[in-house]
Amino acid sequence: MRFAPLLLALAIALPALAREPATTTIPQSALDKVPALRERALADRTGWDVVESLTTEVGPRLAGSEADARAVEWAKAKFKALGYDKVWTEPVTFPKWVRRSEHLEVLGAHAQPLVITALGNSPGGAVEGEVVRFPDLAALNAAPEGSLAGKIAFVDYQMQRYRDGHDYGVGGGGGIRGKGPSAAIRKGAIAFLMRSAGTDTSRAPHTGMTSFEDGLKPIPSAALSTIDAAQLARLLALDPSTRVRLALDCGVEGDYTSQNVIGEISGRGPHKDEVVVMGGHLDSWDPGTGAIDDGAGVAISMAAGALLKPLHPQRTIRVIAFANEERGLFGGNAYAAAHAHEIAKHQIVSESDFGAGRIYSFNTNAPDSAKPAVARIAEALQPLGIDVIDGEGGPESDVGPISQLGASWASLSHDGTHYFDYHHNAEDTLDKIDPDELAQNVAAYAVFAWLAAQADGGFGSAPKPAPGPH
Repeated sequence: MRFAPLLLALAIALPALAREPATTTIPQSALDKVPALRERALADRTGWDVVESLTTEVGPRLAGSEADARAVEWAKAKFKALGYDKVWTEPVTFPKWVRRSEHLEVLGAHAQPLVITALGNSPGGAVEGEVVRFPDLAALNAAPEGSLAGKIAFVDYQMQRYRDGHDYGVGGGGGIRGKGPSAAIRKGAIAFLMRSAGTDTSRAPHTGMTSFEDGLKPIPSAALSTIDAAQLARLLALDPSTRVRLALDCGVEGDYTSQNVIGEISGRGPHKDEVVVMGGHLDSWDPGTGAIDDGAGVAISMAAGALLKPLHPQRTIRVIAFANEERGLFGGNAYAAAHAHEIAKHQIVSESDFGAGRIYSFNTNAPDSAKPAVARIAEALQPLGIDVIDGEGGPESDVGPISQLGASWASLSHDGTHYFDYHHNAEDTLDKIDPDELAQNVAAYAVFAWLAAQADGGFGSAPKPAPGPH
């Protein structure tokens, strides 16, 4: 019959049309509530009260420590006190690393102590040897094989300040901390030293996680304060044969099981089984009280979720206080593994883990079908001084693993100009947080989460296909 070609064309086209995602929008009724929500959040002290409570009542929260267990109990109680409808924990198991003591002294004619901190995952041990200075990781990697036999490698790289903190990346401070010890081992070194991955000028050294490549025997690894690194560099200029003695009492002692602590504000609409995720990590390094890293993130997300309860969001607001981010994303990986079967139920995920400076940029990897909703969220954030900056941001640490499985992410980027002055050192304390900036953070997350929860349509979360054979 003459209509057969047309029917055949329709039969081919209709399944394709059915696969086209619907456009995601924000209803006007949700947008109408934003001005009042924004102003209420800016005036609310909950975020400050939460981070003050955590840093005062628990203090430093090294993963696997006695304080780690107290932090879990604190988080459960705080969620309940803030009115969350559901609170539970999910186990996270990891190797327990402990720090007991750390010493570095210069030997010989210019004998003197220098201030250091062991890097997380470093083994203990006492070694003595000549120090060889390298200006950066590339120079250490270029050293001849075996040239550091019996010697101590010292990478003397000074991090620079940037709003987005990018000098902490692969070639900067964080990259040196992560890759430097293995590079030193390959050259024959008996220990590894580095200028702290920090932008401050102080005698407070910055700790942080390192790792050792498979097949390499770990060596004692530590960071000098920026002032002491400069002192060691001057001593080496005076005498290239300068020797030091490094003694670390630290190391891995079995396994420990902590918890991801999760609180939910229940959704009230037809999509109540879908979740908008916010979070921060509950653990911290031990020198400071973990205020900006990441007590602030826990407080921001807890406070933002609590502000949304009276508005009865359509979707569930899920806030996660992740376990042991600092020593290898254990909490984020555990959450992704436990929830890998429900990627599509994650409307969108976000995390605050870059201090409490003012948020200046919003971004997401949501698909084109969600662009209308993303534009409305961006407009609602503009009165808070937040813009969309192409290429800015990405999934923060603990939501990275579930994002890799297909959950769409949103990024609210903090001004990190001074973040690395205090990151992982003894100066990471409550006084480094500005209450007004913290309130702006809470307002931003509350507005974002509210509109994401009320959206008509999704932001593209879907399981990624398993990789094929190579």
